[in-house]
Amino acid sequence: MRTEATSIPGVVRVGLQVQPHDDGWFKENFHREKLAELGMVVAQHNVAYFEDAGIVRGIHAEPWDKYLSPSSGRVFAAIVDLRDNDTFGRVETFELGPSDALYVPRGVGNSFCTVAPHTTYNFLVNEHWSPERVAVDLFDPELAIEWPVRELKYTERDAANPSLAALREQRA
Repeated sequence: MRTEATSIPGVVRVGLQVQPHDDGWFKENFHREKLAELGMVVAQHNVAYFEDAGIVRGIHAEPWDKYLSPSSGRVFAAIVDLRDNDTFGRVETFELGPSDALYVPRGVGNSFCTVAPHTTYNFLVNEHWSPERVAVDLFDPELAIEWPVRELKYTERDAANPSLAALREQRA
């Protein structure tokens, strides 16, 4: 694993070695000791499959750390700091394929858009699922996220998320 700090404190981009072989490839996506060095002890491993490009999820900040990595296809990840700190509202984006992962600490909003069909997205978390979350509008002009797919598919719940300004007001 190669790790690289990002402009959002605690968010780490991880490079994974993908080893090609005659009939495909192999990668070590999860290694307990290496993830523990990042501060992550895995409680649950989730896998989501998306048939089409242009499917968007997020922006959600849950009360757990996440380790994100596609095992097939590609995603555009938009990460937004939603913690009460000096980098509140900071956005950083990444395109991730099977050789990439992100470590996203609790309180940091994460979202993604599939940019290739037949994308399988893995996310490991260090707490079991609960409904608690902080969410913000995917299309908030203050965030100015340039989604890479023209026609996007998203849930009504994500479309109803508040703006960053409204979230800021709630916390004031």
